[in-house]
Amino acid sequence: MQIDIGINEQNRTDIASGLGRVLADSYALYLKTHNFHWNVTGPMFQTLHTMFEEQYTELAAAVDELAERIRSLGAFAPGSFSAFAELSSIADEKGVPAAKEMIKQLVEGHETVIKTARALYPLCDEADDDATADLLTQRIQTHEKTAWMLRSLLEG
Repeated sequence: MQIDIGINEQNRTDIASGLGRVLADSYALYLKTHNFHWNVTGPMFQTLHTMFEEQYTELAAAVDELAERIRSLGAFAPGSFSAFAELSSIADEKGVPAAKEMIKQLVEGHETVIKTARALYPLCDEADDDATADLLTQRIQTHEKTAWMLRSLLEG
């Protein structure tokens, strides 16, 4: 059935493609955060273990919202490790870094998601896609706040 939501097919396709990159970055960050939750050690163990759990739980809900928006635009959401690896700008962590390095990598991951999301605004403006722009604004606000909180742990 034709989709007639006031956004032409090319713009819907382009926006969905961009959202696929935001989804892939978000999922890569979810995996990294969950990995660090399981494997963090050291004097800040309890604080970081709890903080990382809150963060990966929030990211799990976020990837669902992003995928559902992609579907609302008429595209299929990427959903495999290989698709995420191809689309994501966040490097996979194969080892178990020290706690401070975990924090640093998570700050960088949140900043990456922010930049990937922010890059979609011009297309959303062109297509008058306020729903996607609103979702991106919410995601950016969450990632900026989380990056700030993580960054604060590295100061002093």
